[in-house]
Amino acid sequence: MRRGGAEFLIHSTAIIDPSAELADDVSVGPFSIIGPGVHIEAGTAIGSHVVVKGPTRIGKNNRIFQFASVGEDTQDMKYRGEPTRLEMGDGNIIREFCTIHRGTVQDKALTKIGDHNLFMAYTHVAHDCVVGNHVIMANAASIAGHVLVEDHAILGGFSLVHQFCKIGKYSFSAMGSVISRDIPPYVLVGGQPTKPHGINAVGLERQGFSQDAIRQIKKAYKIVFKSGLKLEDAIAALDEMAEETAEILCLANFLKQTQRSILR
Repeated sequence: MRRGGAEFLIHSTAIIDPSAELADDVSVGPFSIIGPGVHIEAGTAIGSHVVVKGPTRIGKNNRIFQFASVGEDTQDMKYRGEPTRLEMGDGNIIREFCTIHRGTVQDKALTKIGDHNLFMAYTHVAHDCVVGNHVIMANAASIAGHVLVEDHAILGGFSLVHQFCKIGKYSFSAMGSVISRDIPPYVLVGGQPTKPHGINAVGLERQGFSQDAIRQIKKAYKIVFKSGLKLEDAIAALDEMAEETAEILCLANFLKQTQRSILR
């Protein structure tokens, strides 16, 4: 790793704190600022006018576009300057004006981003969020503090997610969704007020789910959302299905762990 420096991959107008650690092939564009406590691994490209504040660790082969703000202090009014972190994995794309904030000591003092996610323009990831892998947040989608977004979830443009909500694997929120409760895996939500509207069948097909698995997921959806069963009774029915269909297991486990209840 190198500390600061003026190698040809770093524009002469960029400001790199001497304590920042950048791999030899990291590029930093004009007028960008890399602050103290920042660690950036190989293959990552930082565009122009980007601010990266630490303590922040950014993995390999990420691309951060112009005017993004990564690792900034949280907007939480309880924050008093305590040391908190942001950790980002590999292969993420951070588009223009995206904001990703560090954690708070009220949680684990950590905001964590996985691998191969796409954060489109004006998206916001608040303090203490955990974002998995292969997640897409479309333009201006925002997640409030302490939100968990599981792998392969898609948040449509201008979707808003309330604090402490969980967004399940392979779920999909339509444009403008306002999400105040958990979204189970595979479920498609939308409308005003935001409600479930079936499963994310197109997304599941694109991800290689078999037709039989999709049929079983549709059956499970009807048990949870259409049967009129209490949630605990629906979970019991899913547990039986999970013995035959592995894809149902994560849905059943998600429902067992929900704390804010689910959009229903």
